[in-house]
Amino acid sequence: MAGISLAERGEAARKATESSERDSVGTGDDVRAGVDIGTRLRMLRKSRRLTLQDVSTLTGVSASAFSKIERSELSPTISTMQRIAQGLGVELVTLLSDQDGNFGGFGGRRSITRAGAGSHHDTGTCNNVLLCADLKDKRATPILTTVTARSTDEYAAWSKSEAEIFVMVLDGTLVVHSRLYEPLELNKGDSVYYEATTEHTWTSKGPTDAVVLWVLVDL
Repeated sequence: MAGISLAERGEAARKATESSERDSVGTGDDVRAGVDIGTRLRMLRKSRRLTLQDVSTLTGVSASAFSKIERSELSPTISTMQRIAQGLGVELVTLLSDQDGNFGGFGGRRSITRAGAGSHHDTGTCNNVLLCADLKDKRATPILTTVTARSTDEYAAWSKSEAEIFVMVLDGTLVVHSRLYEPLELNKGDSVYYEATTEHTWTSKGPTDAVVLWVLVDL
């Protein structure tokens, strides 16, 4: 690159980066990178002039846990995020998705999620993909989840929320743990519907991770 100034080199690098970013649009890479939930929650809390104790009172999530979530030191489960969303009066998908679509106000609305797409949220124990995340103001949130946890000890806390859950196992073996019932083992094709108001959690059993399609329904 003899004869090219540093400024020209910098401009060429910038254009190459912009070109690469344009080429990646539509591949889903930006969605798979996930949403910075901690920053989003911190900005939401501060915009409402709420202290950590205030949001703890509203959501039922301890102030210390909320602070760790804001600092990205703790990755919350979907059920925990549901409690936060309900307490703050916002949509779950607003917190977990980078989609801004809002199609409320008319009937006949629909949303389509193609294979491999969706809004990703990984917790360390489950890899979640929110389906139809662009559709707001819906009571049911469909989620495709790969359960990587093999023990309940891997969870910092068991999930609990004001919701109902439907789960169908697509692959592998899922074990549903509950404070109310004995562990429930579900195999491919099995399904269960239960209230999430009782503390519960999931683990996989066997050499492969369980893959489940589940629906979180607001009460």
